[in-house]
Amino acid sequence: MQIFWSALPIVSTVLALLIGLRSLYAASIGVGAACAAMFFSFTVAPNVVISSIAQWFPLLSEVLLILGGGLFLSSIMKHAGAQADLAHWIESKSGQGAGAVLMIVHGITPFAESLTGFGIGVTVGIPLLAHLKLPPKQVGVIGLLGLCAVPWGSMGPGSLIAAKMSNVSFYGLGTHSAVISFIPFVLTGIAAVLLSTPSQGRKHAISQAIVSGLMLTMAIAGFNLVFGTSAAGALGSLTIILSRLIRVRKSTSPPLGRAGRRGLESYGILLGGVLVVEIILSVVGANENWRYLASPALWLFVASLWFSIGRPVRKPARAAWHAWLQVAPVTALFIMLGVLMAVSGMATFLAQILSGIGPSYLLVAPFVSGLGGFLTGSNSGANAMLAATQASIARGMNANIVWFMAAQNVSAAFFLMASPGKVEMASQLAGCTRKEDKVYLQKTMLIVSISTVFLVSVFYFFYSALFQS
Repeated sequence: MQIFWSALPIVSTVLALLIGLRSLYAASIGVGAACAAMFFSFTVAPNVVISSIAQWFPLLSEVLLILGGGLFLSSIMKHAGAQADLAHWIESKSGQGAGAVLMIVHGITPFAESLTGFGIGVTVGIPLLAHLKLPPKQVGVIGLLGLCAVPWGSMGPGSLIAAKMSNVSFYGLGTHSAVISFIPFVLTGIAAVLLSTPSQGRKHAISQAIVSGLMLTMAIAGFNLVFGTSAAGALGSLTIILSRLIRVRKSTSPPLGRAGRRGLESYGILLGGVLVVEIILSVVGANENWRYLASPALWLFVASLWFSIGRPVRKPARAAWHAWLQVAPVTALFIMLGVLMAVSGMATFLAQILSGIGPSYLLVAPFVSGLGGFLTGSNSGANAMLAATQASIARGMNANIVWFMAAQNVSAAFFLMASPGKVEMASQLAGCTRKEDKVYLQKTMLIVSISTVFLVSVFYFFYSALFQS
């Protein structure tokens, strides 16, 4: 019976999502199933549970503040027209052809997503792609491909959850995730140029895509090594943007509007605050408690407040609050589910069963995490639901835990771009009004996601066989 009870929380959550229940209800069912399993089979003293929840409370608070800050910054910039200003300005400087498409997929969309998260990158990238005179269904697909750097989305709360749930270094997980991400970065670039380039120019476009993907890999990995995980995605994608802007110079470009300039200042405050404080804390050797001064949870709000000076905030604050009420409870419940499964021993027991499959599970594991990303539409949700169990399986198999969790993190993040919610959002933004176009969007994203995660699993499997035996 323990097999039944240990699997029930995850299975019931997945089934609830598959039949179309809202994520909030699915997460609640999973937590309820975990409580039932603890009552009937995995008995834990109440004080142990309370103590564990108290230990996780700082992480939960930080993640929820990051979500709130990202939503507030995005909302207030949208209402002021800053995002539109920036989009028009970048459009005027991006040029045409494969280079412009790659700047959006590997630069602009990941940059916006890294700073704010929640699919905001798609809302910035798709309007730019629409000006390249591509069919709406192709615009939708290419826009979604820009979510390739989601492990660093909203400055990394999903990766932070995975690190804490698996008891590995956030810094190490970010760096290893960046290395493995050469696969999705290169493949998204190739897919984007194949969809947007005439057949006679595809050979050169594919070589550009490979170079762009490798550049993004090296940039994010390098910034992760130097500055840490939170800011690595934004800095890496900014490198791609700047490298393109240097190559394409337009003397007739219109000046950036006032709201856009304030938006750039706010992004600068956000990135600068995280980086400068991180460096100061590292130099002075401050203890762990001081790291919150360098957290995006603080600097997202500082950047938002700077942008809001002299502007009405009630309407965007209300919009951000309503959005946060949709996102925060789901994230909290998924974290709670992971904590309950870990403290009760359910995750360890389930891991022991699954690890009996042997080394072949290394090929399956990325798809398990990918399923979590597809169903929840969230890297944070997928990692909160599955990271503890996956980490226990890795340890039971004596696998390198950091590399294993990096593969899981990248797979969960990448598969969410094929989630029904993200596909629907992209189809609306791209103007895909026909049912056939929406079906094309969903099928194409599933093909790209499955192919990419398959290559991630093969890469990790052979890496493990060669270097971890």
